[in-house]
Amino acid sequence: MAPRANWKGFLRLSLVTCPVALYPATSDAEKVSFNQINKNTGHRIKYKKVDAETGDEVENDDIIKGYPVDKDTYIEVSKDELESIALESTRTIEIDEFVPKSEIDTRYLIRPYYLVPDGKVGHDAYAVIRETIRDMGKVALGRVVLTSREHIIALEPMGNGLMGNLLRYPYEVRDEKEYFDGIQDVKVTKEMLDLARHIVNQKSGEFEPEKFEDHYESALIELINKKRAGKTISAPTQSRTSGNVIDLMDALRKSLKGEPKAPPAAKPKKGKKRVAGQKEMLLPISGKGTAAAAERKKADKPARSTARTRKTG
Repeated sequence: MAPRANWKGFLRLSLVTCPVALYPATSDAEKVSFNQINKNTGHRIKYKKVDAETGDEVENDDIIKGYPVDKDTYIEVSKDELESIALESTRTIEIDEFVPKSEIDTRYLIRPYYLVPDGKVGHDAYAVIRETIRDMGKVALGRVVLTSREHIIALEPMGNGLMGNLLRYPYEVRDEKEYFDGIQDVKVTKEMLDLARHIVNQKSGEFEPEKFEDHYESALIELINKKRAGKTISAPTQSRTSGNVIDLMDALRKSLKGEPKAPPAAKPKKGKKRVAGQKEMLLPISGKGTAAAAERKKADKPARSTARTRKTG
């Protein structure tokens, strides 16, 4: 099931308009996440919104936005006042210009979205805009309002759809000179470059994201499964990196000698549309209402209680 759209409105190129919906192209939902709990009781921690001076809890209806101009001095701005400056891009992505994709600095990229037709009408207008962008071989730049702020969005064809990337504004990108000016101007010899090129050739391959492995995520899942199984977790042995100064040429030669070309990885079998994530890799839990789930639920309670007793003792 597709996630709920982050934004709905219209895509417009001059007088050509169609209703569209914007969906996030990425998700962190499959990653292991934690709640904060009280180690003495095992209960989840909750946060309240309180007045910084009185300590009293404040209801949501009594909370407004304030711009700090001095210590303890704010310019209050109401929801109605913010809505009074609503932009056209709140409901419409207006394509302003077309630029070569190669000219977009990767530092300006924030996150990708899928832009799709919303409903049964407007598919022909959507196709015209999509194929125009494809035919020109460029990226279309427009504006869209998300989370009450206007963003630049770069649109490009992806199959039958359009992918949009939110872009940063220039004031959000730091000047590289502040970081790079202190780097020493070192002369690299031809022999060093030749050795380094051999190492690169040995490690060269195709870009296949399905081969990427999140080692930390895998370690988290293994840790949680061990804890659920009642196994003891031992402290890891810390590896020490040598601080000795090494000869660069010697290091390059040893790297080349000790890095045989890896055999090509077997291509993943087709059939499963989805890569197994957190929910599949953790110990299986039967669905609600099953006898197995009930038995496991009973078995879980003393295990958690024992874990808390062990922690607090």
